[in-house]
Amino acid sequence: MKEMLWLVKNTLNVTFKKKVNIILFLFLPLIGIFISLLMNDVGEKTNVTVGIVDHDSSQITADTAAFLKGHVNVSKVNDSIAKNQIASGELDCVITFDKGFTQSVIDGKPDHIGIASIKGAEITGFVKSYLYHYIDNIAAIGKTAQGDQQQFKNMYTNYHDSKVSLTSHKLEDSEKNKDMTDRTVGFLLMAMLFSAGSLTELLVKEKENRTYFRLLTTPITAKQYVLSNIAVSMLVITFQIFFTLVIMTYVFHIETGIPFWEMAAILLIFALSAVGLALITVVFASSSKSAGALRNLIFMPTIMLSGCFWPIEIMPSFVQRIADFFPQKWVMETFAKLQEGQHLPSLYLNIMVLFAFAACFFLIVIYKFQRNNDVRNFA
Repeated sequence: MKEMLWLVKNTLNVTFKKKVNIILFLFLPLIGIFISLLMNDVGEKTNVTVGIVDHDSSQITADTAAFLKGHVNVSKVNDSIAKNQIASGELDCVITFDKGFTQSVIDGKPDHIGIASIKGAEITGFVKSYLYHYIDNIAAIGKTAQGDQQQFKNMYTNYHDSKVSLTSHKLEDSEKNKDMTDRTVGFLLMAMLFSAGSLTELLVKEKENRTYFRLLTTPITAKQYVLSNIAVSMLVITFQIFFTLVIMTYVFHIETGIPFWEMAAILLIFALSAVGLALITVVFASSSKSAGALRNLIFMPTIMLSGCFWPIEIMPSFVQRIADFFPQKWVMETFAKLQEGQHLPSLYLNIMVLFAFAACFFLIVIYKFQRNNDVRNFA
């Protein structure tokens, strides 16, 4: 035990002697938080500027424009400058009420209205959702009046002046929080893998510079040396997990919809897989350079295919089936189900799969050691 503690302390000293490792282990996961917050701020900007060209000049067109002002920025423009303002970006779109618009609404068949934009369906669809909702309500009054101008006027006045009691409650956008959680966890999983890879690579580096063989001349055994490296990897990754979750929950106040300790438990189970997978890159590598190349060959593709950077649903079905063989995918799926309201005990299959990945990776490492006939050899 004394030798193990000395090895753990020595490995920590060697690791954190380089300041760049502090950035890798602590601040890389925070990049996911910053990106999530940045994308959230961009996504919340819905300022749409709409120009109104009114050739009909009626009470209904004026009321329609007033209704739109409650949802978008509205300005009245002349037909002669509307196209130039759309082209220059001053206006996102232009709504044109032609002569006969009011009569078409009174007849119950809205017509003589046009909407133009160079920014595509994203803008026009947003504006239409409000515009057509209001016009359809008035057209329904026109159908009921059946061409009777006075009756339409009375019904329209009552509709326009009606008072409705409304109680509002603010609801949090759970989908927004889910996206932020997914992006943050995705970057955290990537950081955990590369942190484990960086720490286990010390086994190869110290073998190359002969430090490892000098240590074996002391009472320290090869098994103690490898186990101490695993202990350091788990210690650093555990701190990394809690540091990220604390910053995410108590500093940036991101509502994950998952209890803190449940998130930590799942990530700690994945940490076993991360260390096991990192050790595989070591035992199958003949040098630190080949270990780094093998690490990049395994880590990045599995991260991208597992839905850590983008929703796995957007990928082809055969790729989604391939992702079933990566532990990152099961972590993301477990978090998604917990956010949907399922309880952790009901997800025992997902937990068992994550443990199975870790066990499989460590069995491969043990088998490779045994094939070498001596744990002192890593390749």
